[in-house]
Amino acid sequence: MEVQAAFLLPDATGLTHEQAMRAALEYAAHGSRGATPLVGAVLLPPGSGPIVGFHAGAGTAHAEAASLDFAQANGVDTRGATMVVTLEPCSHTGRTGPCTQRIIDAGIAHTVIATADPNPAARGGADVLRAAGIAVTTGVLSAEAQALNSRWLQAVRAGRPFITCKIAQSIDGCSAAADGTSQWITGEEARSHAHGIRAKVDAIAVGIGTALADNPRLSARPETAAVTSQPIPVVIGRRPLPPESHLAQNPRTITAETIDEALTKLKAAGVEHLLVEGGPRLVGSFIGRGLADELLVYQAPVLLGDGLRSTTGLSVTTLLDAHAFTLDAASAAHPNPQVLGADVLLRLTPAEKGHHVHRNH
Repeated sequence: MEVQAAFLLPDATGLTHEQAMRAALEYAAHGSRGATPLVGAVLLPPGSGPIVGFHAGAGTAHAEAASLDFAQANGVDTRGATMVVTLEPCSHTGRTGPCTQRIIDAGIAHTVIATADPNPAARGGADVLRAAGIAVTTGVLSAEAQALNSRWLQAVRAGRPFITCKIAQSIDGCSAAADGTSQWITGEEARSHAHGIRAKVDAIAVGIGTALADNPRLSARPETAAVTSQPIPVVIGRRPLPPESHLAQNPRTITAETIDEALTKLKAAGVEHLLVEGGPRLVGSFIGRGLADELLVYQAPVLLGDGLRSTTGLSVTTLLDAHAFTLDAASAAHPNPQVLGADVLLRLTPAEKGHHVHRNH
């Protein structure tokens, strides 16, 4: 069930900083993974109950701003309040304004921060607040906050986009029948949902084999989602695109011979969220190199027998070498798994090191 991005937390007066941080972490999970981290905030005004805010996704109000907007709309005096937030407030102007200035303007007296922001463009907010005379406490539930955004933090520190890999497959793990036919394994509802994902990302990548076989546009359909700008098409591989193909004729298309070259070009282009759609070898390459920050698996209720595998090239020879994923616990805004018509969507994140597959005892 969808939750408003800010609201009064019921029956929660007298919260300690740690209790407020746990609430902020819980509601941060209602956001969307991708270009921006999952962030929650709890505002503790002197004369009001706690106000929760969370960041719903790229382009929407940040958690701190959402809680302050709610307070302003409801006549809550924020002077002298404490702001508890799961990630260091940003100090720059990006898709939204700096949260540090909103906190200063609101008269907040104390800010409690779980963990620092490693993003070079956004970090330093704690120092800005201290310089403005606001007390700052850091490190409250830091491990939990870092775990919530572990893959986003890893992508930022590596200087690359957050990477979502998408697979549409049969029950027996095939993306196409033995003769190569693949349209359509999943139904209309699942395909519409996938176009909604396309509308949220900055770029979509396919391998040159997929580009040559399907002549795709790699665009989001406006009728299935609110499309403010189309993602950048990306083609990875050593063969050239035919001049008459849709992607060759799109001046925004980025081509690269290798994944590393593609990620370098995408970072230079300001891409923060990349969706990898195929084919099986390209998706397998991203997974095999540990670059899949999120895996979306659209599972259709069909069996394709000797069909073409949905991933290839993973070089797994024994169970202990399996690439382990787990259901994303931070999918609070959606059921996980999610039923889409006759199909099922699994939102997965890489399992922690040392976690492999379940065994029977």
